[in-house]
Amino acid sequence: MVFADAHLARRLEAAEAANARGCATQPDAAVLEIAGGCAIFVGADSPLTQAVGLGLNGPVGIAEISGMESFFRSRGARVSIDLCPLADPSLVVVLRERGYHPTEFNNVLVRPLAAAEIVATPRVRVAGAGESDLWSHTVGQGFFDQPELTAEEMDVGRAIFAMPGVVCHLALDDSGAPVGGGALAIHHGLATLFADTTIARCRRQGLHCELISARLNEAIARGCDMATASTLPGSASQRNYERRGFQVVYTKVTLVR
Repeated sequence: MVFADAHLARRLEAAEAANARGCATQPDAAVLEIAGGCAIFVGADSPLTQAVGLGLNGPVGIAEISGMESFFRSRGARVSIDLCPLADPSLVVVLRERGYHPTEFNNVLVRPLAAAEIVATPRVRVAGAGESDLWSHTVGQGFFDQPELTAEEMDVGRAIFAMPGVVCHLALDDSGAPVGGGALAIHHGLATLFADTTIARCRRQGLHCELISARLNEAIARGCDMATASTLPGSASQRNYERRGFQVVYTKVTLVR
């Protein structure tokens, strides 16, 4: 069992913030370091545009939150905060006073990798350097549940694929066609597994579990001591991660104003 204390939360949220910064590679992207975390702008309507890792290094004041709000609004984006429950209580007070409300919850899971073993993943391969659009389209089909994607939806995947050091994987059907994908980023020995999806017609075939295992194999090979992922509470994704030895350590809430 892993104890979810402030030390663990700071490690997990620091990795989350590092991954968010890594997505800000396009010309119009921007990063604001704020309240011990960061605010990321990748596009006005992008799901990657948000603030993460706030309030884990001490009290947060109104001036900091006001500055973050100006950062987003000056770029035409709504203010969205991914709040860790172990953040300093002052942050919760400020957000309540400024009228924030919850829109989504996500469970954060971890798994220590000591003595973990490599397992076979024959239906998963690493996406090559020239497969950004293929990976983005495959993952986008799963996330947006539609065969055709807009340029903005493709840009979400492209931003992830372009992250420094990221390793993206593709899951394949029996014919070898890509039908799912996921990403892996490593920060100080912590492997973050994210952007998991399979297209609707290929779900419940074990592909997601194989995508998890393939990325764990990569993390083990690179000497990571722990892996983490986030899922919607009670989802099939959470169940698959728990089957691969992960446990929920805390639940985060997405807040908007």
